[in-house]
Amino acid sequence: MATNAPSSPPPRTLTLRDVSEASGVSEMTVSRVLRNRGDVSETTRNKVLQAAKDLGYVPNKIAGALASQRVNLVAVIIPSLSNMVFPEVLTGISEVLDETPLQPVFGVTNYQPEREEKVLYEMLSWRPSGVIIAGLEHSEASKAMLKAAGIPVVEIMDVDGEPIDSMVGISHRRAGREMANAIVEAGYEHIGFLGTKMPLDHRARKRFEGFTEALAKSGLEVEDQEFYSGGSALAKGREMTETILTRSPNLDFLYYSNDMIGAGGLLYCLDKGIAVPQQIGLAGFNGVELLDGLPRQLATMDACRAEVGRAAAHIIAKRVSDPNAQPGERIVLKPQIDFGDTLLRR
Repeated sequence: MATNAPSSPPPRTLTLRDVSEASGVSEMTVSRVLRNRGDVSETTRNKVLQAAKDLGYVPNKIAGALASQRVNLVAVIIPSLSNMVFPEVLTGISEVLDETPLQPVFGVTNYQPEREEKVLYEMLSWRPSGVIIAGLEHSEASKAMLKAAGIPVVEIMDVDGEPIDSMVGISHRRAGREMANAIVEAGYEHIGFLGTKMPLDHRARKRFEGFTEALAKSGLEVEDQEFYSGGSALAKGREMTETILTRSPNLDFLYYSNDMIGAGGLLYCLDKGIAVPQQIGLAGFNGVELLDGLPRQLATMDACRAEVGRAAAHIIAKRVSDPNAQPGERIVLKPQIDFGDTLLRR
């Protein structure tokens, strides 16, 4: 575990005056636009809304209601609840915040940047005490809101990039490299990759980049690929595995972007009498405990989900209880490969 705490102070909270100065109209007009009240020209309205978006300004729905102008809520924003990864993260967050006055509230983005903007805007308007948000990649509007919020922000699940404030997670590029090295050391040479469509799943993309980089250093490459969109599912894994092995029967290893489709692939191979891991090896990612009851244990790598959630919640709780606590904490966790029964060790 590695930490780093720069000493730069958090930004002050933006006000109506900031939007007024940026848009060139009065604070009263800005207020009418943002509350959608009164008669304002479309040109002025657009000017105010654009200025607010560029600044990252979010209206305060509790203004005047509380002396502190903050509520004991922590906004937790994740891309999915159907993905088995995130409930464990939420459990870790809840375990820590249960011992504090803080209460987590959850929002789901479905891996869509515009949805993340909307969820973030609504949550920040209630002036939470902190934000925990998945990933390091956000739209410019979301980044502006996070930077201008004036509260602790912890980006989780990834450390391959620069955070807005604090971050907790693993290096997905390193995870991909380590799995590739283990596959090469085991003697596999004809490798296929199966996973999600990656433009919006940035962590899967980074693992794939690390994976292919490590293979290239050994003179190998991914010989075939199969992608899908939608929730991670056993049925989808079976279908994809059949497709790629029918197209490329010489493959001797399949690397899946997550355990759920990897488990589907394992069930397909067992059903077809394919010897695993001798004839073909398999590996996934995430270390999902739900799959411990499979006939064979899938090789995988744990993303340290619960630990990520707990560490992020500790950062928020510490910063809320101690206004002098330093921002910019960075915690890098290092998961280990579980070889299971589907990856040879030599």
